[in-house]
Amino acid sequence: MLSVGSYVLFAYPAPRISQPTNINPMPKPTSWIKAFRLRTLPLALASIIMGSLLAIHDGVYSWLVILLAVLTTILLQVLSNLANDYGDWMKGTDNEGRVGPTRAVQSGAITHEQMKKAVIIFASLSLLSGVWLLYAAFGDDFVKSLIFFVLGIAAILAAVKYTVGKGAYGYSGLGDLFVFLFFGLLGVFGAYYLNTLYLNPQIFLPATASGLMSSGVLNLNNMRDIDNDILSGKHTLAAKLGYRKARIYHLLLVTFALIAVTVYVLMNYSSLWNLLYLLTLPLFFKDLVAIFRQSDNSKLDPYLKKLALTTLLFSVLFGVGMIL
Repeated sequence: MLSVGSYVLFAYPAPRISQPTNINPMPKPTSWIKAFRLRTLPLALASIIMGSLLAIHDGVYSWLVILLAVLTTILLQVLSNLANDYGDWMKGTDNEGRVGPTRAVQSGAITHEQMKKAVIIFASLSLLSGVWLLYAAFGDDFVKSLIFFVLGIAAILAAVKYTVGKGAYGYSGLGDLFVFLFFGLLGVFGAYYLNTLYLNPQIFLPATASGLMSSGVLNLNNMRDIDNDILSGKHTLAAKLGYRKARIYHLLLVTFALIAVTVYVLMNYSSLWNLLYLLTLPLFFKDLVAIFRQSDNSKLDPYLKKLALTTLLFSVLFGVGMIL
């Protein structure tokens, strides 16, 4: 079964960019694992875990729904990574000037045709997993299933269109906004609602926090690649702001995320356990200081993984703290 991702890919043929000639006809499993970029999964799961733990706190949840939400999120994140690998190569952004880890298509470990097929497969798997999730959550409720199905299609399109095709929003500075929406509002609200079938307006605060921190990881990625992105015509928000202002923007993202969660906790305070998330403050502070002291943006790569893992820990401690 072909999903909407197939149209997006086949609608825009690959550019005339040469690949290395020493390409293996069958990519190694390790090449695919690297292309999946598993280090991005903690960040993707943070919003789902946060929304699910808040549902558990409210006493209305389904383990099947939670597990399917986690599975669908993982598939969508891998889809996004593969599409990003393909899309950046297609536009020539992945070149010898790129600072971060070498991508699969760029290196020739996987051909662009093989990557295109992988994107279609993961788009289809995401769609199938999402449909199963909707049935587990809503049963025969057609209206709610349809609404979330449309949101799921939007998530798949957003994962692919970040770098693929004409008008890819990652090239016009809109990546931060889409990450905020899908990794924050939709992720937390969606996981919570799929379990409780109830829309709690207060969830907007932790959802905002999740979205801001996720945008922080993307901003770090774009700060690292800022020089090559500018030369390649990739106008990320970091590229538009410049390195100095992008660091200030990063500080604001993390700070307002912490404030949003603190306000939620104060509104729902019941015990000292609710403050468990504060254990992550030293980790955030340490990395923020290091980032501001780092004048060489090419050395920011380690902080992406650190912020992603800290965000996941933050989400878990926040949710567990509300339950206890």
